[in-house]
Amino acid sequence: QVQLVESGGGLVQAGGSLRLSCAASGRSFGAYTMAWFRQAPGKEREFVAAIPWSGRINYADSVKGRYTISRDNDKRTVYLQMNSLKPEDTAVYYCAARRGSDASNLVGTYDYWGQGTQVTVTS
Repeated sequence: QVQLVESGGGLVQAGGSLRLSCAASGRSFGAYTMAWFRQAPGKEREFVAAIPWSGRINYADSVKGRYTISRDNDKRTVYLQMNSLKPEDTAVYYCAARRGSDASNLVGTYDYWGQGTQVTVTS
């Protein structure tokens, strides 16, 4: 069992930056692919980025060049650095985990989810 707790959300102006963190509890953190998804009001949950314990990092086209996902296995934490934020980035951001090294972009392939953290970008 893995428990995920996100932090770092908030209110920021367009063009600003935020850094989200996701702390994981449970064993074998290093064996999991970690990911971030987001969900805006009235929309489906969508993929943002995923980082396996080994292998290629995967980003959604909408955030490439602006967002950076990273992980610290010793601290059991995954991060999402978000730069050049836009109003359309406004959403609840969720941390997710799945076993294995496939940096999947599909919601249904992730086994564990955090409660989410709100990110609001004003114009």
